[in-house]
Amino acid sequence: MSVIITITNQKGGVGKTTTASALMDGLRQRGARILGVDLDPQGSLGFCLGLDIENCATVYDVLKGSRPIREVINPSECGDVLPSNILLSSAELEFNRPGREFLLKNCLAEVAGDYDFIIIDTPPALNVLTVNAYVAADGLVIPMAPEILSLLGVAQIRETIDTVRRCYNSRLRVLGILLNKYNQRFTLNREVLDMAEQIAKQLDTKVFQSRIRSGVAVAEAPAHGESVLSYAPDSKVARDFRLLLNEITREYGSYTALPR
Repeated sequence: MSVIITITNQKGGVGKTTTASALMDGLRQRGARILGVDLDPQGSLGFCLGLDIENCATVYDVLKGSRPIREVINPSECGDVLPSNILLSSAELEFNRPGREFLLKNCLAEVAGDYDFIIIDTPPALNVLTVNAYVAADGLVIPMAPEILSLLGVAQIRETIDTVRRCYNSRLRVLGILLNKYNQRFTLNREVLDMAEQIAKQLDTKVFQSRIRSGVAVAEAPAHGESVLSYAPDSKVARDFRLLLNEITREYGSYTALPR
């Protein structure tokens, strides 16, 4: 069965999609079978991995039951992808029947045996799509930028996590908080790290030791349909993500070996 990891933060611009594509590609390089699921109506994950998201079936078709999931999954250089586009923005109004929190979990159950890891990219909101991602997940990774508003977004996630654990998915774990765009030379970055560690304690988790530094390769990689690990494998950002992969895979006892 697949290990399902959801990348989440209700604040935008914190590196969720970059993190999701890097985890997909890094795990694929280690020999794992990978599926990426884009639950953001902006469709960033599929777009960044080179898919034509405006002219293909998407996760929206799967969730509403009009297409089987295996017909909608697309291959990419970083692993298989269940793409998204703007049609998914109607989910909050359209998916209103009882049990709507389990739509994604039930769909993924059909392909869980086909993959070792499923990585879910979520929208910058705490809505029915995010709840579906939490209900389906084994673990959460919470990226944040070293700024106060990003920190506030992390703090506000706690109530949603508690509700999902209590009502839908008691096994849900927060694997850790990930600092993106981090520069330890800046005073604000260090102060935010201290506050993030306090929030991590409240979530019964940790701040990952791996901190992702800024780099031009992060902005350039999507234009080439690649993750930063494939586009610039020797960059400092790629090295940081490989160290993060070591921390995450250590939780599951497999796919842990990769040079720094």
